[in-house]
Amino acid sequence: MATMLEGRCQTQPRSSPSDRETSLWSSSFGMKLASVTPFLGKYRPFVGRCCQTCTPKSWESLFHRSITDLGFCNVILVKEENTRFRGWLVRRLCSFLWSLEQHIPPCRDAPQKIMESTGVQNLLSGRVPGGAGEGQVPDLVKKEVQRILGHIQAPPCPFLVRLFSWALLRFLNCLFLNVQLHKGQMKMVQKAAQAGLPLVLLSTHKTLLDGILLPFVLLSQGLGVLHVAWDSRACSPALRALLRKLGGLFLPPEANLSLDSSEGLLARAVVQAVIEQLLVSGQPLLIFLEEPPGALGPRLSALGQAWVGFVVQTVQMGIVPDALLVPVAVTYDLVLDAPCDIDHASAPLGLWTGALAVLRSLWSRWGCSRRICSRVHLAQPFSLQEYIASARSCWGSRQTLEQLLQPIVLGQCTAVPDTEKEQEWTPITGPLLALKEEDQLLVRRLSCHVLSASVGSSAVMSTAIMATLLLFKHQKLLGEFSWLTEEILLRGFDVGFSGQLRSLLQHSLSLLRAHVALLRIRQGDLLVMPRPGPGLTHLAQLSAELLPVFLSEAVGACAVRALLAGRMPPQGPWELQGILLLSQNELYRQILLLMHLLPQDLLLLKPCQSSYCYCQEVLDRLIQCGLLVAEETPGSWPACDTGRQRLSRKLLWKLSGDFTDSDSDDFEEAEGRYFRLSQQSHCPDFFLFLCRLLSPLLKAFAQAATFLRQGQLPDTESGYTEQLFQFLQATAQEEGSFECADPKLAISAIWTFRDLGVLQQTPSPAGPRLHLSPTFASWDNQEKLEQFIRQFICS
Repeated sequence: MATMLEGRCQTQPRSSPSDRETSLWSSSFGMKLASVTPFLGKYRPFVGRCCQTCTPKSWESLFHRSITDLGFCNVILVKEENTRFRGWLVRRLCSFLWSLEQHIPPCRDAPQKIMESTGVQNLLSGRVPGGAGEGQVPDLVKKEVQRILGHIQAPPCPFLVRLFSWALLRFLNCLFLNVQLHKGQMKMVQKAAQAGLPLVLLSTHKTLLDGILLPFVLLSQGLGVLHVAWDSRACSPALRALLRKLGGLFLPPEANLSLDSSEGLLARAVVQAVIEQLLVSGQPLLIFLEEPPGALGPRLSALGQAWVGFVVQTVQMGIVPDALLVPVAVTYDLVLDAPCDIDHASAPLGLWTGALAVLRSLWSRWGCSRRICSRVHLAQPFSLQEYIASARSCWGSRQTLEQLLQPIVLGQCTAVPDTEKEQEWTPITGPLLALKEEDQLLVRRLSCHVLSASVGSSAVMSTAIMATLLLFKHQKLLGEFSWLTEEILLRGFDVGFSGQLRSLLQHSLSLLRAHVALLRIRQGDLLVMPRPGPGLTHLAQLSAELLPVFLSEAVGACAVRALLAGRMPPQGPWELQGILLLSQNELYRQILLLMHLLPQDLLLLKPCQSSYCYCQEVLDRLIQCGLLVAEETPGSWPACDTGRQRLSRKLLWKLSGDFTDSDSDDFEEAEGRYFRLSQQSHCPDFFLFLCRLLSPLLKAFAQAATFLRQGQLPDTESGYTEQLFQFLQATAQEEGSFECADPKLAISAIWTFRDLGVLQQTPSPAGPRLHLSPTFASWDNQEKLEQFIRQFICS
């Protein structure tokens, strides 16, 4: 578990162990300076292009090659040049003067426009069910509309927005070293705003600070006040009142009532009118597609999908001709800890609680150099109308996980069905149920598509690389950090740092100080060790940010591991494993099985990409990274000779979800293709590294299968999650696998087993209860399930 950090350190006098460790943290490492050379010292990838399959016209617009060279800016660095004034006094008051110069458009008549909207007027006149014509007095309905409107929003106060922006600027400078924003990405968004269409920003949700940081960034770049769709459950009434004055939006609780409820119909009509007025006026809107940090549940937010449904309905009704969607992500060196309570949801954040948290953060960093860095990502905007027109053609038949995997797990069949997996963990709320079924499907797949784009454009921070190396590589830290940085950039992902390698290592280790220990073993060498215990869980959560970068290779490596497990002992030497021939059809099958087993929240496959297209992408990645080499069979054409191949009777552009340059689209011709494991010196370590990226999730699934023999069923979902989490913690104490002791992994395993038909859910007066299905009541089938999962785990 130790990692060597080489460097020249001065000899220190003898002291106690705690003093020696403190001196190691506080003193300079004294190592030779070496600069990080991203992308072999030539280029840095420009991330965030929209999907060329679903939105080809948007992919061509709002982008020019010149914007990739615009570089970065620190949005919290306000200087004299950012104001209209000059002088020594301006240099001391530049942040205050900057806040006064921000343009905040007035919207005093917004409530009146909402009351005059078509939907609200139909309710007041009784032309729709639930309105005044249903036995209610129009004045009472009007007062109810005003009450609901007051719960949703309030006109932004310009003075309060400017004052809050100035205070936030001071706070961010105390909390962050910098908040980086690519000028080219901002140029695309500004150009989109000039087109006269409303902007809808769809963002990930790392921390509650996202909802404050993103409006500040857009306000500082001249895009006006950003209206943020907040979760009312996460805020106290006092905090909700403040956020409404700053442009916040809140969904009224009546909107989630049943479709035949007059209160629910009225609330949804008022929310729809608010969104219509917002988009017509051209004001930007921010919606979070992920659940709040610390929440145990599906990754995709039900509340976010409800807001997206209102936007889609506004465009489809022709209230606005179109809307431009912007995938957004914010990454941090270190995310502020959010409590995960598996018994009940966390208490709402109060105004005074938030103020005390701010003061605590300032006090902990007063005079301390341990400030974090952040990166804001704005992907290429794309047309919602264009996506709606093209997305419906990508819908095909789907089957549940039980239909796809259960017969294979039990050994009843070997063929994998040629269809996609249907897995929806996000509950459907009232606003989404009010839409037609095809529009519900459109909103769910649009949300998944945009979230995948947001995650794909997120930069990898230095702490994520450091945590990954400490958990999985266990080799010399200096060289591995530089190597992993180049591997990330070569795969088209960006990193959220630059500078000298020594400074990056010192910055990362200082932020991870609570979870690692530094020991000097001899002059010039330092030993970096993860602290045993729950700190490994935190490092595993940080290292998960690297999984989207290597996900295709990790899935392929685990599939190869499963294929080799049935032929030879897993402890066999790499040279002996390289002798075995791996059929392309067998590789496809193992990749498909692992894809179906892994949760959709982890894979985040775009709805326009088929499973077989993803299989070919995984195989191509394994070949490109050098793990697999093609085996030329006697009498066959070389794999690289594409000129002599005949055209198949089938269309070369048959339905596969995407175009590919490979000649492997015709799966019937893949039977004679074979591969071997490469015998290059770096391949065994890299193969093990890729397998270990998925090991926390797969080990948690395997331990959940083991727990089926010990769990107390029937039980509620929360009760059984508590049982499994305690079992994971006990196993972690015995085996040292603390990266698996995560409540999110526990609930993910339970939901996967429920979809697989291992667990069944029945209604009861106290709520739904889980019980073991008759099929998996026998120990024999439970053993088959555990062995099916463990074949993908590389020990």
